[in-house]
Amino acid sequence: MQDRHDRTHGPRIAVVGGGIGGLAAAAFLRRAGLTATVYEQAPALREVGAGLVMAPNAVRLLRRLGVLDRFLRRAVPLEWGWEFRRWADGGVLSVERLTGVCERLYGERTYVVHRADLLDTVKSAVPAEWVRLGARCTAVEAAADGALLHFADGTRVEADVVIGADGLHSVVRGAVTESEPPEYSGICAFRTVVPADAAPAFALRPAQTIWLGPGRHFVHYPIADRTMVNVVAFAPAGDFTDESWSATATTEEFHAEFAGWDARVRDLITAGGVPGRWALLDRAPLRHWSRGRITLLGDAAHPMFPFFAQGAAQSVEDAAVLARCLAEAPDEPERALKRYEAARIGRTTRLQQVSHARRDSNHLPDGPAQRSRDAALTAFDPLVTNGWIYGHDAEAALVNTGSPTAG
Repeated sequence: MQDRHDRTHGPRIAVVGGGIGGLAAAAFLRRAGLTATVYEQAPALREVGAGLVMAPNAVRLLRRLGVLDRFLRRAVPLEWGWEFRRWADGGVLSVERLTGVCERLYGERTYVVHRADLLDTVKSAVPAEWVRLGARCTAVEAAADGALLHFADGTRVEADVVIGADGLHSVVRGAVTESEPPEYSGICAFRTVVPADAAPAFALRPAQTIWLGPGRHFVHYPIADRTMVNVVAFAPAGDFTDESWSATATTEEFHAEFAGWDARVRDLITAGGVPGRWALLDRAPLRHWSRGRITLLGDAAHPMFPFFAQGAAQSVEDAAVLARCLAEAPDEPERALKRYEAARIGRTTRLQQVSHARRDSNHLPDGPAQRSRDAALTAFDPLVTNGWIYGHDAEAALVNTGSPTAG
Protein backbone atom coordinates (compact mmCIF):
# COMPACT_ATOMS: atom_id res chain seq x y z
CA MET A 1 0.00 0.00 0.00
CA GLN A 2 1.03 3.61 -0.35
CA ASP A 3 0.88 6.36 2.24
CA ARG A 4 0.11 9.79 0.73
CA HIS A 5 0.67 13.04 2.56
CA ASP A 6 -1.77 15.91 2.72
CA ARG A 7 -0.61 18.65 0.32
CA THR A 8 -2.67 21.45 1.86
CA HIS A 9 0.39 22.90 3.62
CA GLY A 10 2.95 23.03 0.83
CA PRO A 11 5.24 20.25 -0.41
CA ARG A 12 5.07 16.80 1.14
CA ILE A 13 8.30 16.65 3.13
CA ALA A 14 9.60 13.37 4.55
CA VAL A 15 12.37 13.46 7.14
CA VAL A 16 14.16 10.15 7.60
CA GLY A 17 15.61 9.96 11.11
CA GLY A 18 14.25 11.21 14.42
CA GLY A 19 17.47 12.21 16.14
CA ILE A 20 18.55 15.75 16.95
CA GLY A 21 19.07 16.70 13.29
CA GLY A 22 15.83 15.20 12.00
CA LEU A 23 13.69 16.72 14.73
CA ALA A 24 15.45 20.07 14.33
CA ALA A 25 14.59 19.96 10.62
CA ALA A 26 10.93 19.34 11.43
CA ALA A 27 10.93 22.07 14.09
CA PHE A 28 12.41 24.71 11.79
CA LEU A 29 10.10 23.67 8.94
CA ARG A 30 7.16 24.18 11.27
CA ARG A 31 8.52 27.59 12.26
CA ALA A 32 8.74 28.43 8.54
CA GLY A 33 5.10 27.48 7.96
CA LEU A 34 5.69 24.09 6.33
CA THR A 35 4.70 20.62 7.47
CA ALA A 36 6.72 17.42 7.53
CA THR A 37 6.58 13.82 8.61
CA VAL A 38 9.49 12.35 10.56
CA TYR A 39 10.14 8.63 10.11
CA GLU A 40 12.14 7.10 12.97
CA GLN A 41 13.05 3.42 13.03
CA ALA A 42 13.19 3.16 16.84
CA PRO A 43 10.00 2.52 18.83
CA ALA A 44 10.60 5.68 20.87
CA LEU A 45 12.41 8.98 20.45
CA ARG A 46 15.56 8.74 22.50
CA GLU A 47 19.23 9.67 22.41
CA VAL A 48 21.99 7.37 23.49
CA GLY A 49 25.37 8.68 24.49
CA ALA A 50 25.95 11.38 27.03
CA GLY A 51 27.11 14.98 26.81
CA LEU A 52 27.75 17.50 24.09
CA VAL A 53 28.69 21.15 23.77
CA MET A 54 26.31 23.77 22.37
CA ALA A 55 28.21 26.85 21.31
CA PRO A 56 26.70 30.28 20.45
CA ASN A 57 26.24 29.43 16.77
CA ALA A 58 23.67 26.79 17.75
CA VAL A 59 22.29 28.44 20.89
CA ARG A 60 21.10 31.52 18.96
CA LEU A 61 19.08 29.21 16.70
CA LEU A 62 17.48 27.45 19.67
CA ARG A 63 16.49 30.89 20.96
CA ARG A 64 14.82 31.75 17.65
CA LEU A 65 13.06 28.42 17.65
CA GLY A 66 11.47 29.41 20.96
CA VAL A 67 12.86 26.50 22.98
CA LEU A 68 15.74 28.12 24.85
CA ASP A 69 13.88 28.25 28.18
CA ARG A 70 13.34 24.51 28.01
CA PHE A 71 16.96 23.97 27.05
CA LEU A 72 18.18 25.99 30.03
CA ARG A 73 16.33 23.81 32.52
CA ARG A 74 19.07 21.18 32.29
CA ALA A 75 21.94 22.73 30.33
CA VAL A 76 25.03 23.88 32.22
CA PRO A 77 26.56 27.25 31.20
CA LEU A 78 30.31 26.92 30.89
CA GLU A 79 32.38 29.42 32.85
CA TRP A 80 35.67 27.98 31.58
CA GLY A 81 36.38 26.30 28.28
CA TRP A 82 39.27 24.53 26.57
CA GLU A 83 41.05 23.93 29.85
CA PHE A 84 43.93 21.97 28.37
CA ARG A 85 45.93 19.96 30.91
CA ARG A 86 48.99 17.75 30.70
CA TRP A 87 48.30 14.04 31.03
CA ALA A 88 50.88 13.12 33.67
CA ASP A 89 50.45 15.82 36.30
CA GLY A 90 47.44 17.94 35.31
CA GLY A 91 49.54 21.02 34.64
CA VAL A 92 47.38 23.66 32.96
CA LEU A 93 48.55 24.39 29.42
CA SER A 94 45.81 26.85 28.58
CA VAL A 95 42.38 27.90 29.87
CA GLU A 96 39.79 30.31 28.51
CA ARG A 97 37.28 32.27 30.57
CA LEU A 98 33.89 32.19 28.85
CA THR A 99 31.53 33.99 31.22
CA GLY A 100 30.89 37.48 29.91
CA VAL A 101 33.39 37.14 27.08
CA CYS A 102 31.34 34.69 25.03
CA GLU A 103 28.22 36.86 25.28
CA ARG A 104 30.17 40.00 24.38
CA LEU A 105 31.76 38.43 21.32
CA TYR A 106 28.93 36.28 20.02
CA GLY A 107 25.72 37.28 21.79
CA GLU A 108 25.18 33.92 23.53
CA ARG A 109 26.81 31.70 26.13
CA THR A 110 28.29 28.25 25.59
CA TYR A 111 26.58 25.33 27.32
CA VAL A 112 27.13 21.64 27.93
CA VAL A 113 24.10 19.39 27.91
CA HIS A 114 23.07 15.75 27.97
CA ARG A 115 22.13 14.58 24.48
CA ALA A 116 18.77 13.35 25.76
CA ASP A 117 18.00 16.80 27.17
CA LEU A 118 18.81 18.46 23.84
CA LEU A 119 16.61 15.95 22.03
CA ASP A 120 13.78 16.68 24.47
CA THR A 121 14.25 20.39 23.83
CA VAL A 122 14.01 20.08 20.05
CA LYS A 123 11.19 17.53 20.25
CA SER A 124 9.07 20.03 22.16
CA ALA A 125 8.83 22.13 18.97
CA VAL A 126 7.53 19.25 16.82
CA PRO A 127 3.87 18.14 16.94
CA ALA A 128 3.60 14.54 18.11
CA GLU A 129 1.41 13.66 15.12
CA TRP A 130 4.28 14.54 12.78
CA VAL A 131 6.39 11.65 14.07
CA ARG A 132 6.01 8.03 12.98
CA LEU A 133 7.91 5.58 15.14
CA GLY A 134 8.99 2.06 14.24
CA ALA A 135 9.34 3.15 10.60
CA ARG A 136 12.63 1.80 9.25
CA CYS A 137 13.41 3.19 5.82
CA THR A 138 15.13 0.60 3.63
CA ALA A 139 15.45 2.45 0.31
CA VAL A 140 14.69 5.73 -1.43
CA GLU A 141 13.95 6.01 -5.16
CA ALA A 142 14.36 9.35 -6.90
CA ALA A 143 11.68 10.47 -9.34
CA ALA A 144 11.27 13.52 -11.55
CA ASP A 145 8.71 15.07 -9.24
CA GLY A 146 9.78 13.69 -5.88
CA ALA A 147 10.80 10.39 -4.37
CA LEU A 148 9.42 7.10 -3.16
CA LEU A 149 10.43 5.78 0.25
CA HIS A 150 10.33 2.07 1.07
CA PHE A 151 9.95 0.82 4.63
CA ALA A 152 10.70 -2.50 6.29
CA ASP A 153 7.02 -3.26 6.89
CA GLY A 154 6.25 -3.00 3.16
CA THR A 155 4.83 0.52 3.33
CA ARG A 156 5.73 2.94 0.55
CA VAL A 157 5.55 6.72 0.93
CA GLU A 158 5.51 9.32 -1.83
CA ALA A 159 7.10 12.65 -1.00
CA ASP A 160 7.94 15.84 -2.83
CA VAL A 161 11.07 16.34 -0.74
CA VAL A 162 13.13 13.82 1.23
CA ILE A 163 15.56 14.88 3.94
CA GLY A 164 18.03 12.22 5.02
CA ALA A 165 18.85 12.83 8.68
CA ASP A 166 19.65 9.17 9.29
CA GLY A 167 23.23 9.43 10.45
CA LEU A 168 26.58 8.06 9.39
CA HIS A 169 25.10 4.88 7.92
CA SER A 170 22.42 6.79 6.04
CA VAL A 171 20.12 4.87 3.72
CA VAL A 172 19.08 8.10 2.02
CA ARG A 173 22.70 8.88 1.19
CA GLY A 174 22.70 5.99 -1.29
CA ALA A 175 20.03 7.79 -3.34
CA VAL A 176 22.14 10.93 -3.53
CA THR A 177 25.70 9.86 -4.18
CA GLU A 178 27.85 6.82 -4.74
CA SER A 179 30.44 6.65 -1.99
CA GLU A 180 32.70 4.14 -0.37
CA PRO A 181 31.80 2.70 3.04
CA PRO A 182 33.22 4.67 5.97
CA GLU A 183 36.73 3.73 7.03
CA TYR A 184 37.88 2.98 10.54
CA SER A 185 39.94 5.84 11.89
CA GLY A 186 42.13 3.78 14.19
CA ILE A 187 40.66 5.63 17.17
CA CYS A 188 38.06 4.46 19.63
CA ALA A 189 36.13 6.43 22.21
CA PHE A 190 35.26 5.46 25.76
CA ARG A 191 32.35 7.17 27.46
CA THR A 192 30.82 7.08 30.89
CA VAL A 193 28.68 9.25 33.14
CA VAL A 194 29.61 9.83 36.76
CA PRO A 195 26.89 10.78 39.29
CA ALA A 196 27.67 14.10 40.96
CA ASP A 197 27.79 12.56 44.44
CA ALA A 198 30.48 10.12 43.25
CA ALA A 199 32.50 12.61 41.23
CA PRO A 200 35.58 14.43 42.49
CA ALA A 201 34.80 18.10 43.22
CA PHE A 202 37.39 19.03 40.61
CA ALA A 203 35.16 17.58 37.87
CA LEU A 204 32.00 19.41 38.96
CA ARG A 205 33.35 22.83 38.03
CA PRO A 206 31.49 24.43 35.06
CA ALA A 207 34.50 23.84 32.82
CA GLN A 208 35.30 21.78 29.75
CA THR A 209 38.58 20.08 30.67
CA ILE A 210 40.73 18.34 28.07
CA TRP A 211 43.74 16.27 29.14
CA LEU A 212 46.31 15.73 26.37
CA GLY A 213 48.69 12.78 26.30
CA PRO A 214 50.60 10.43 24.00
CA GLY A 215 48.12 8.85 21.60
CA ARG A 216 45.14 9.80 23.76
CA HIS A 217 43.05 12.56 25.21
CA PHE A 218 40.46 12.67 27.99
CA VAL A 219 37.54 15.12 28.30
CA HIS A 220 35.08 15.85 31.11
CA TYR A 221 32.44 18.43 32.06
CA PRO A 222 29.25 18.53 34.17
CA ILE A 223 25.84 17.98 32.53
CA ALA A 224 22.17 17.52 33.42
CA ASP A 225 21.92 20.53 35.74
CA ARG A 226 25.24 19.45 37.30
CA THR A 227 23.78 16.17 38.56
CA MET A 228 26.40 14.16 36.64
CA VAL A 229 29.74 14.46 34.90
CA ASN A 230 30.18 13.49 31.28
CA VAL A 231 33.42 11.66 30.49
CA VAL A 232 34.61 10.85 26.99
CA ALA A 233 38.12 9.69 26.14
CA PHE A 234 39.90 8.77 22.92
CA ALA A 235 42.55 6.11 22.50
CA PRO A 236 44.02 3.81 19.83
CA ALA A 237 41.40 1.34 18.61
CA GLY A 238 43.73 -1.57 17.89
CA ASP A 239 41.61 -4.43 16.52
CA PHE A 240 38.39 -2.92 17.92
CA THR A 241 36.01 -1.95 15.09
CA ASP A 242 32.55 -1.96 16.71
CA GLU A 243 30.89 1.37 15.93
CA SER A 244 27.72 0.71 17.95
CA TRP A 245 26.74 3.13 20.70
CA SER A 246 25.52 0.13 22.70
CA ALA A 247 28.92 -1.58 22.78
CA THR A 248 30.67 -1.58 26.14
CA ALA A 249 34.11 -2.10 27.62
CA THR A 250 35.17 -2.91 31.15
CA THR A 251 36.43 -0.39 33.67
CA GLU A 252 39.69 -2.35 33.69
CA GLU A 253 40.09 -1.87 29.93
CA PHE A 254 39.40 1.83 30.31
CA HIS A 255 41.98 2.09 33.10
CA ALA A 256 44.56 0.21 31.06
CA GLU A 257 44.40 2.81 28.29
CA PHE A 258 45.13 5.61 30.76
CA ALA A 259 47.59 3.87 33.06
CA GLY A 260 50.11 6.31 34.45
CA TRP A 261 47.90 9.36 33.92
CA ASP A 262 47.12 11.87 36.66
CA ALA A 263 45.21 10.37 39.61
CA ARG A 264 42.23 12.66 38.92
CA VAL A 265 41.74 11.02 35.54
CA ARG A 266 41.91 7.57 37.08
CA ASP A 267 39.48 8.60 39.83
CA LEU A 268 36.88 9.61 37.26
CA ILE A 269 37.26 6.31 35.43
CA THR A 270 36.78 4.43 38.69
CA ALA A 271 33.70 6.48 39.65
CA GLY A 272 31.95 5.91 36.33
CA GLY A 273 29.68 3.05 35.47
CA VAL A 274 30.29 0.45 32.78
CA PRO A 275 31.95 2.45 30.01
CA GLY A 276 30.66 2.51 26.48
CA ARG A 277 33.19 2.02 23.73
CA TRP A 278 32.87 2.64 20.02
CA ALA A 279 35.19 2.96 17.06
CA LEU A 280 35.30 6.32 15.29
CA LEU A 281 34.57 6.02 11.59
CA ASP A 282 36.02 8.35 9.01
CA ARG A 283 34.46 9.71 5.80
CA ALA A 284 35.94 12.14 3.32
CA PRO A 285 33.83 15.27 2.73
CA LEU A 286 31.20 14.95 0.00
CA ARG A 287 31.37 17.11 -3.11
CA HIS A 288 27.57 17.30 -3.14
CA TRP A 289 24.79 15.97 -0.92
CA SER A 290 21.60 16.79 -2.86
CA ARG A 291 20.13 15.12 -5.90
CA GLY A 292 16.86 16.29 -7.37
CA ARG A 293 14.43 16.50 -4.47
CA ILE A 294 16.50 14.44 -2.04
CA THR A 295 19.04 15.96 0.33
CA LEU A 296 21.07 15.11 3.42
CA LEU A 297 21.53 16.76 6.79
CA GLY A 298 23.88 16.37 9.75
CA ASP A 299 26.01 13.23 9.99
CA ALA A 300 24.39 11.79 6.87
CA ALA A 301 25.94 14.67 4.92
CA HIS A 302 29.08 15.61 6.83
CA PRO A 303 30.13 13.33 9.70
CA MET A 304 32.99 14.85 11.63
CA PHE A 305 35.31 13.83 14.41
CA PRO A 306 34.05 15.25 17.72
CA PHE A 307 37.23 17.20 18.47
CA PHE A 308 35.64 20.61 17.79
CA ALA A 309 32.34 19.59 19.44
CA GLN A 310 30.30 20.84 16.48
CA GLY A 311 28.41 17.76 15.26
CA ALA A 312 25.04 18.56 16.87
CA ALA A 313 25.48 22.29 16.30
CA GLN A 314 26.02 21.80 12.57
CA SER A 315 22.87 19.66 12.36
CA VAL A 316 20.91 22.51 13.93
CA GLU A 317 22.47 24.99 11.49
CA ASP A 318 21.61 22.69 8.59
CA ALA A 319 18.01 22.44 9.77
CA ALA A 320 17.55 26.21 10.06
CA VAL A 321 19.01 26.93 6.62
CA LEU A 322 17.19 24.09 4.89
CA ALA A 323 13.83 25.18 6.31
CA ARG A 324 14.36 28.76 5.18
CA CYS A 325 15.38 27.69 1.67
CA LEU A 326 12.31 25.47 1.27
CA ALA A 327 9.98 28.11 2.70
CA GLU A 328 11.27 30.73 0.26
CA ALA A 329 10.82 28.45 -2.76
CA PRO A 330 8.13 25.87 -1.82
CA ASP A 331 7.16 25.33 -5.45
CA GLU A 332 10.77 24.92 -6.58
CA PRO A 333 12.19 22.34 -4.19
CA GLU A 334 15.12 21.38 -6.41
CA ARG A 335 16.31 24.98 -6.50
CA ALA A 336 15.77 25.26 -2.75
CA LEU A 337 17.86 22.17 -2.05
CA LYS A 338 20.66 23.37 -4.31
CA ARG A 339 20.69 26.69 -2.48
CA TYR A 340 20.78 24.90 0.89
CA GLU A 341 23.68 22.69 -0.16
CA ALA A 342 25.64 25.59 -1.61
CA ALA A 343 25.14 27.61 1.56
CA ARG A 344 26.30 24.84 3.87
CA ILE A 345 28.85 22.60 2.18
CA GLY A 346 31.86 24.92 2.36
CA ARG A 347 31.44 25.54 6.08
CA THR A 348 30.84 21.91 7.05
CA THR A 349 33.71 20.70 4.87
CA ARG A 350 36.05 23.11 6.64
CA LEU A 351 34.85 21.84 10.01
CA GLN A 352 35.37 18.23 8.94
CA GLN A 353 38.92 19.09 7.95
CA VAL A 354 39.91 20.99 11.09
CA SER A 355 38.31 18.34 13.30
CA HIS A 356 40.34 15.70 11.51
CA ALA A 357 43.55 17.66 12.01
CA ARG A 358 42.92 18.12 15.73
CA ARG A 359 43.30 14.35 16.24
CA ASP A 360 46.99 14.49 15.45
CA SER A 361 47.79 17.57 17.54
CA ASN A 362 45.89 16.24 20.58
CA HIS A 363 47.77 12.93 20.56
CA LEU A 364 51.40 13.96 20.14
CA PRO A 365 53.93 11.83 22.05
CA ASP A 366 56.10 13.64 24.56
CA GLY A 367 58.95 15.34 22.76
CA PRO A 368 59.82 18.45 20.75
CA ALA A 369 56.55 18.57 18.76
CA GLN A 370 54.51 18.17 21.96
CA ARG A 371 56.46 20.93 23.70
CA SER A 372 55.96 23.21 20.72
CA ARG A 373 52.21 22.49 20.76
CA ASP A 374 52.01 23.16 24.49
CA ALA A 375 53.83 26.47 24.09
CA ALA A 376 51.43 27.45 21.32
CA LEU A 377 48.44 26.59 23.52
CA THR A 378 49.68 29.02 26.14
CA ALA A 379 49.31 31.87 23.66
CA PHE A 380 46.22 30.46 21.96
CA ASP A 381 42.84 32.21 22.27
CA PRO A 382 40.35 29.64 20.95
CA LEU A 383 37.31 31.85 21.54
CA VAL A 384 38.65 34.49 19.16
CA THR A 385 40.58 32.22 16.80
CA ASN A 386 37.47 30.10 16.24
CA GLY A 387 35.21 33.09 15.76
CA TRP A 388 34.38 31.82 12.28
CA ILE A 389 32.62 28.93 14.04
CA TYR A 390 30.94 30.60 17.01
CA GLY A 391 30.10 33.94 15.45
CA HIS A 392 28.44 32.42 12.41
CA ASP A 393 24.72 33.14 12.08
CA ALA A 394 23.47 30.52 9.64
CA GLU A 395 20.18 32.25 8.87
CA ALA A 396 21.62 35.75 8.60
CA ALA A 397 24.35 34.53 6.26
CA LEU A 398 21.72 33.10 3.94
CA VAL A 399 19.56 36.23 4.06
CA ASN A 400 22.41 38.68 3.68
CA THR A 401 23.97 37.04 0.67
CA GLY A 402 20.99 35.31 -0.89
CA SER A 403 23.60 32.88 -2.17
CA PRO A 404 26.22 30.44 -0.93
CA THR A 405 28.42 31.22 2.03
CA ALA A 406 31.16 28.99 3.35
CA GLY A 407 31.32 30.54 6.78
